[in-house]
Amino acid sequence: MKYKEAGVDIEAGDRLVAKIKSLVKGTLRPEVISGIGGFGGLFHLDAKKYKDPVLVAGTDGVGTKLKVATLCNKFDTMGIDLVAMCVNDLLPQGAEPLFFLDYLAVGRLKPDWAEEVIRGIAKGCEIAGCALLGGETAEMPGVYPEGEYELAGFAVGVVERDRIIDGSKIKVGDRIIGLASNGLHSNGYSLVRRVFRLAEGEEDEAKRRLSDRVEGLGRTLGEELLEPTRIYVRPILELLQKFEIRGIAHITGGGMVGNIPRILPEDCKAVIHKGSWPMLPIFSLLQKEGEIPVEEMFKVFNMGIGMVVIVPENEIEGVKSELNEMGETSYLIGEVDRGNREVEIR
Repeated sequence: MKYKEAGVDIEAGDRLVAKIKSLVKGTLRPEVISGIGGFGGLFHLDAKKYKDPVLVAGTDGVGTKLKVATLCNKFDTMGIDLVAMCVNDLLPQGAEPLFFLDYLAVGRLKPDWAEEVIRGIAKGCEIAGCALLGGETAEMPGVYPEGEYELAGFAVGVVERDRIIDGSKIKVGDRIIGLASNGLHSNGYSLVRRVFRLAEGEEDEAKRRLSDRVEGLGRTLGEELLEPTRIYVRPILELLQKFEIRGIAHITGGGMVGNIPRILPEDCKAVIHKGSWPMLPIFSLLQKEGEIPVEEMFKVFNMGIGMVVIVPENEIEGVKSELNEMGETSYLIGEVDRGNREVEIR
């Protein structure tokens, strides 16, 4: 017997590597000293650039947003989502992303389809300024049914030890500035699929719902749900160079309620003023269609704010002006008060 008869096509994997070489090349930084196809990626950290460098690592996936992509037969944005979820998690400690690795597992490998996914990963790496250093494509028949797949990523960044942001400098009276999201990003999709009845009934009916243009969104439901996660690397790194940033939180799974407390000192709480930024239509639609309580919305979704920075009051105008010059939409959404590492939505 041959391996191909057992469901694993080695030649398909080789074809994929050949297809993605040019994509990977476009993401490389000067520190990369290896090519694609080796057993490991080589990255030379230039010690002369740093006094006391600390590496910061993170890993994440895209979750059940993959199911929506499969129903829409659109996979290029999944790679951007994957990179975003990983590199955005490096920023709260003040780290600059250096390189990224991906893991793609499928039941049966289709090189053209996989190239579409990796093209999105390469695009995300370009936006984040990090190198696509390597990855793994695993063909596993019997583990994943045909048409099913898993996507995971791993990112490494660097920060000077004396510039690590850990929230310990946050004080009562500091202000909270929110950077706008462009939709759901990659969180809460198990609830989203349930609300819009995408996880039940006939597949053709789910596809029809996703292709329907939705009043208020200005596009189809599928286009809205597959809007890629924003990558905040450039604006956050610029702010870190010019202003006193005391805390940064990526508003990912768990929403504001679950993520802002991760950076607060024991004796502080965050007060968020609902209505201090415009609610994106998708959140209003979800809340209405699913009859979801407001408290639950803030526990699950980013609610239109993808990243928050906590700054002293005297830095507010400078930070907002800098973000505006970079084309970022930001809002003053709250302040730090005395409390017990919690978020109060007012």
